[in-house]
Amino acid sequence: MKVQRNQKILRILRQNLYQSLSLFQYSRRAVALVWDTSRNLTIILASLTLVAGLLPAASAYAGKLIIDGVVLATQSGMMSDLWRTLGYLGLEAIVVELLAISKQGLSVCQSLLRALLGQKVSVMILEKALSLELIQFEDSELYDKMSQARRGASTRPLSLVRRTFELIQDLLSLMTYSFLLLQFSLWTVVVLLVASIPAFVAETRFAGEAFRLFCWRTPESREQGYLESLIVRESSLKEVKLYQLGSLLLERHRSIFERIYHEDRNLTLSREFWSYLMDMLGSIAFYAIYVWIVVEAIAGRISLGDMTMYVMVFSRGKSTFSGFLSSIGDMYEDNLYLSNLYDFLEQNTATSSGQAVKGLIPGDGLRFESVWFTYPGTSQPALKNVSLHLKPGEKLAIVGENGSGKTTLINLLTRLYVPDKGRVLLDGLDLQEWDREILSQRIGVIFQNFVQYQFTVGENIGVGDANHLNDEPRWRKSAEKGMALSFIEKIPENFHAQLGRLFKRGRELSLGQWQKIALSRAFMRENADILVLDEPTASMDAEAEFHIFKHFHQVTENRMAILISHRFSTVRIANRIAVLEAGELVEQGTHTQLLEIGGRYARLFSLQAEGYN
Repeated sequence: MKVQRNQKILRILRQNLYQSLSLFQYSRRAVALVWDTSRNLTIILASLTLVAGLLPAASAYAGKLIIDGVVLATQSGMMSDLWRTLGYLGLEAIVVELLAISKQGLSVCQSLLRALLGQKVSVMILEKALSLELIQFEDSELYDKMSQARRGASTRPLSLVRRTFELIQDLLSLMTYSFLLLQFSLWTVVVLLVASIPAFVAETRFAGEAFRLFCWRTPESREQGYLESLIVRESSLKEVKLYQLGSLLLERHRSIFERIYHEDRNLTLSREFWSYLMDMLGSIAFYAIYVWIVVEAIAGRISLGDMTMYVMVFSRGKSTFSGFLSSIGDMYEDNLYLSNLYDFLEQNTATSSGQAVKGLIPGDGLRFESVWFTYPGTSQPALKNVSLHLKPGEKLAIVGENGSGKTTLINLLTRLYVPDKGRVLLDGLDLQEWDREILSQRIGVIFQNFVQYQFTVGENIGVGDANHLNDEPRWRKSAEKGMALSFIEKIPENFHAQLGRLFKRGRELSLGQWQKIALSRAFMRENADILVLDEPTASMDAEAEFHIFKHFHQVTENRMAILISHRFSTVRIANRIAVLEAGELVEQGTHTQLLEIGGRYARLFSLQAEGYN
């Protein structure tokens, strides 16, 4: 039984040691990252680190020579001894100046690298975010990983590299200090090493505890940020004031802070208490050695210069070794945080490698073949066995109650989602086999929750085709198709007017005007043969919506179009209407045909018509 218990303890110790050492794998990656950021600065940083590591011992030895020279010159009264001592003094001044230059150089290199590396890591995170699928962003755990990666990720790689170099610097200093101390006694070196270990153990333990708190509280920090945005953003401030939500939101914000502060306070108090206790043990060891050196000097077994050098070297050695171990502890902490960064950067990305630029059956149009889709974390499918065929030039309207699967169907069509079962085909070829860029150029979309970019009017339209973002003639043509040109021409500066209140001289539009801007955006892709309007006119009155859809029907004469609207009076202009209910396609046909059937569509149409009576 005792042997089994000992084996279990050893196994746990080995596992803990392996886990701790495995975290230092990110040191190599951090160095490579800094090297890729700026090779020249990294080389300079490494060189200055080496210089800064060797000079302190040289300074201490020069101090010994000065003191012994002063004693000798005083006793001999010879000018040669005086000049030799002054030479030692000049040598120490040079060493001190070189040390100051190297430290200043290290500071400059670190500042420059910090700025460059911060940008590089931020871009890496953003590029990774762009490579992820939309469905992954609907997972709260991914947001936590991204938040953890972003917080401190721009400084942690440089911090890790800086501490790695400091480790080398301290190691070089310790080697030179140990060489000098060994001339006095081996035990001074032993005490120097042992006295610094307790502080290292305490620092490492609390570093891990701080990291665990950081990870656990990420959702709470994100909630704090959300509550702050509700109070300061113009889009939500109206309701906050109108419904008098300010006190409630502040109280929630304060409650989260107090919970986090309570954890931080306890950690800080424990950390500082144990750090002080460990430092005190180190100080006791230092003064014990100090007494020993003084006694040896009084007994005449070492010179006054030797005493000064040994005391200085032991004092600096203690600080350096403490710094050496502290650097290891800090590197451990940096590695923990970098594990978050690389955990996010190594998230699985889209595996589709489609390269097709044309379909197998040109002119076949768009097909949904027995498509099923279920959101992660849910058991109820959002779409169930949906089959549709949209021919070139045909207009399809999709109707259904909220949650019936309309927007999910659009997300599958635009390849933002991938079906769980079934296929979505364009010109006879599965969307997953199409080249993403070619496919996106064939589809123009205005989503229900379109983005109101804080850009100029023209850029707000131009984002519909990033390849022609600044194409002014195309802005005008798209705005005309989207029925936005008439009000744009009345705005001072026209297409170059700044929109939104985030920047100076920005102007705000009505929601209906914003929707026309977004509608114009969908027409920027002139080669798009599929246009999708997902509730594009929800903020317009019925008459305005009718005119827009009628106009839309005219300007998309030769294109496939999918319209989603809650107003049945407008969708009747479509060639065909599909009715979704709880993710299933329950009916499809023309407006007249569906009314004759007397099913779901007819009942919903009648209910809405009664509302206008």
